[in-house]
Amino acid sequence: MQKPSELRAILTEEALRGLVSAFYARVRADAVLGPLFEGTIGDWPAHLERLTAFWSSVLLGTGRYKGNPFAAHLRHVDMIDPAMFDRWLGIWRETTSDRFPPEAAALLQLKADRIADSLKAGLFFRPELTRAQRSAARSA
Repeated sequence: MQKPSELRAILTEEALRGLVSAFYARVRADAVLGPLFEGTIGDWPAHLERLTAFWSSVLLGTGRYKGNPFAAHLRHVDMIDPAMFDRWLGIWRETTSDRFPPEAAALLQLKADRIADSLKAGLFFRPELTRAQRSAARSA
């Protein structure tokens, strides 16, 4: 079992940047997810930096990410199917397992599972999230 200090030595900004880059290269090549991402992301370098900041905040507590993942996904909810999250998670698992020792990969996978569950619940399973709220989020 790895100690927290060992995980911190493995899960660095540089390692997260490499992970995000490798992961989204796979997502972009995916037959289902690729067209969705290619159709919605206009500036890939900026997007990869934003996602690196997100994972840095989640895993390292840096606070670098200042966005709203839910609002970002809500703008595209009409193009997203709940099963796409499972596909995204499968690619994430493959990429994290390829790049990190088992305990670090497991931590990355656990965090991604929780984030995906939260996004799916908010996007697809909250009856109080009306069409008007979705429209407002898309135009934000």
